[in-house]
Amino acid sequence: MSTTTTELRRFLTITGQRFDNGRSAPEMFSPAVDAAWHELLGAPAYAALCQETAGQPIGHTANNGHGPISWVAAYEETYGPLPAIWFTGTDGNVDRDALVRYRETGTVVAEWDCSPTGGDGDDDVAPDQPETARR
Repeated sequence: MSTTTTELRRFLTITGQRFDNGRSAPEMFSPAVDAAWHELLGAPAYAALCQETAGQPIGHTANNGHGPISWVAAYEETYGPLPAIWFTGTDGNVDRDALVRYRETGTVVAEWDCSPTGGDGDDDVAPDQPETARR
């Protein structure tokens, strides 16, 4: 399994946990992991992946924003520090400055352009996204 696929699985797991707890959708800030997500969306295996990792269907929606990434601590509690793939563009280049900032501070402040949604993916907006995070 590729690193991006592993990280997508972890992201979907965190998504399911957040939705189960009534929390907001986690922000998808990694271009590399998002590209892997887009490759699977709509594929027959995607529904099974969502059920296995999140325990429910997970949709995808456009949702532009910028700010602190809310789910980093939950990720670290389960999986350890975020790997470099989270700071990697679709071109394979790592944003070294962002990775160093994360490693020094333990926080991630980033832009995102999509988020998961509960249900079948036909949602127009991400649930419970704070207005201050939208741009």
